[in-house]
This record gives sequence, C-alpha cells and structure tokens, in this order.
Amino acid sequence: MSNWANVISSNLRLILVRALEQSPGYELNESILHTVVTRFGHNVSRDVIKTELTWLKEQGLLTLEEVMGYYVATLTQRGIDVANGRSTVPGVDRPSPRS
Repeated sequence: MSNWANVISSNLRLILVRALEQSPGYELNESILHTVVTRFGHNVSRDVIKTELTWLKEQGLLTLEEVMGYYVATLTQRGIDVANGRSTVPGVDRPSPRS
C-alpha cells in the first residue's frame, strides 16, 4: 500500500471508531458509517467500509455482526480507548485533542 493510501486508511479508521464512540450503545450499521465517512470527505465504496471494519475487528477495536447482509459494528473497550486517544494502534490516526 502506498504512503498516500496509508494516510487515507488511517484517517478513515479513526472516523469509524469515533463515530461508533459517539453513538448510543457504541454501535452503527455499515450504511450509517458510509454516510458519516462521506461527510468527512472520503469518497469510498461500501466495500471499502466493510474492509476497514474487518481490519478494525482484527485489531480488537470492534465486533461485527451480520444482519440481513449488513454489518453492524460495536466498539470494544479497546476501541473506545483508541477513539478517545488513550491508546494507540498503528494504522489508526490518533485523534486531535477535543476542545
């Protein structure tokens, strides 16, 4: 993967975990997550969202459940820590301090 692709993926992953962290119950489906990342300027396919969610699952940051062909992602405690900047994971941007 090129350096530019790594920059995009790292930012996309941070957006995903932060969206989940701000959601009641720490869970969202792939459709809502696709809308969120699009609003943050990432013009990616739903397949890219599924790929990144799978990567985040492999890192222990979230769990995935398939419901009627859609992924539903739920953040783990480790994912909450990463979303809030208390832990770091290579491949996920570190959030800026919140004001």
